[in-house]
Order: sequence, then C-alpha cells, then structure tokens
Amino acid sequence: MKITILGSSGQIGAYLSEYLSRKGHIVREFDIVNGGHQDMTIIPNPYLENAIEESDFVFFLAFDVGGSRYLKKYQHTFDFVNNNTRLMTNAFGLLENYKKPFVFASSQMSNMSYSPYGTLKRVGELYTESLGGLIVKFWNVYGIEKDHDKAHVITDFIRKGFEEGDFEMMTDGEELRQFLYAEDCCEGLEAVMKNYNEFYSDDPLHITNFDYTSIREVAIIIENEFRLIGKTVNIIPGQASDSVQLDKRNEADRFIEKFWSPKTDLETGIAKVFASMKKNYD
Repeated sequence: MKITILGSSGQIGAYLSEYLSRKGHIVREFDIVNGGHQDMTIIPNPYLENAIEESDFVFFLAFDVGGSRYLKKYQHTFDFVNNNTRLMTNAFGLLENYKKPFVFASSQMSNMSYSPYGTLKRVGELYTESLGGLIVKFWNVYGIEKDHDKAHVITDFIRKGFEEGDFEMMTDGEELRQFLYAEDCCEGLEAVMKNYNEFYSDDPLHITNFDYTSIREVAIIIENEFRLIGKTVNIIPGQASDSVQLDKRNEADRFIEKFWSPKTDLETGIAKVFASMKKNYD
C-alpha cells in the first residue's frame, strides 16, 4: 500500500514509518519540523497534495506538541496555536478533496477545554467526524525521542539520569498514567488500518495498555535500570500535584481490544528504551 504519514518525525510517527516500511509498504513522510516541502504549515503545498492524492491510506499524527514540560511552556503561545491550526486546515482540506481513508491521532485531553492543546485536538476530532475518518486516542506512548525539549516523562527521566544524576520531578509523582510502548502502538494503528471498514467515526478507539501506573512507580523502575549498570540515580518527588488524567471524561474504552491488544509490559518496554538510550552515553 501507499501510505502517507503526517508527523513522521514525531515519536509515534518515526516508529510507525519504520514499522510499515518493514512490512513492505511504500511510505511518504511529512512533518513540520523537517521544513522545506515536508512542512505541513505551508499552504498550498503541492508535495503534500500529491502524496495524499496518491495514497491508499493516511495517518494524521502531526501536531506541534511535546511532553508536560513543553506544553506548560508553549501551549499558550501564538506559534503553538498557529502551527497546529495551519497544519490541520491544510491536511484536512486535502483529505476532504481526495476522499482518502485516514486516522487522526487525538488525545485523552481532547475533553479538557481549559487546555489549548486539548481544545485543538477536539477541533481535529470535529474535522475527522465531518469527513468520516477515524479518531484514535493515545495514552502516554513512550519510546526513543530525538527532541529533548519535547520529550515525554520516560525518556526525559532516563536522559536526566545519565546527564544530571539525581533530579527532581515536576510533580509529587502520585498521578496515574497509562503507558504504551511505541512498537505496540504501531501494531494498534496497523490493526485500525486493516479493519478500517469495520469502524465508525464515533467508535472509541483508545490505543493504550489499560493499566494505570504512577509516575513515582515509573521513576523506581528507571532507578533500578541505572542500578543494574552500577549507577545510582535518585529521582526526587516534587511538590506539585497533577490529577488531569483521573478526570472521569478520560476513562479509556476497551473497544479496541476486539481487534488488538498490547504485548509489552512497562518494565520490559522501559528496559528496551533504556538500553537503546544508554548507547549514546557509553
């Protein structure tokens, strides 16, 4: 199949591009950070139009986003709102023109109207519903990340452990999250693509592992990984609390388990990410 990935340089997109290429698909990549003809904020973009026109399927993963530190710093800025608005207007307009099957990656925060990020994701959902596409919601996908400024909690903790030793978390670590290893996420997205005609736009396609783990527990797992290589790192709880994802509107629906379920437990996934990141510090 000819598949276009919008957001191919992001954490999920990079994994998905490599995963689908291994499966023999022809993958075309676009991402705002790559600039040039791959920049989705350029309107019009004939390269993007050509890719979508020729595609058998489109994964819309692109968003100017990062982990909690990035969102706290940037989500209220003009550039954040403008970049995401432009790339959505551009891509959804082309998807409407060429009537291609597609998946839009939303977030469990799309119900949170106080968050610019959540509000913009909700706008993307409305576009998707109007075009008959499918909405998937990711819950804290983790894997290798190249952009430290946008890093999510697991890669952020591992990097700081190598570079700083002891460090303090943003919060007290008591908040609960559902984590999903990136390779499992790719398999989930592939299952959605393969079963595309079995779904409706309002089906709750939540791609997660359905198990809650506290950030403090994640820190302990990472501290243990450092001990295994003879390095002592203490990840110290902060003072702030965070209960965003315990909002009842954020409950993950298990509907997707009819078609897919994750394989990698959190300890195994963190060990894989840790081993891969360790190579940069050997």
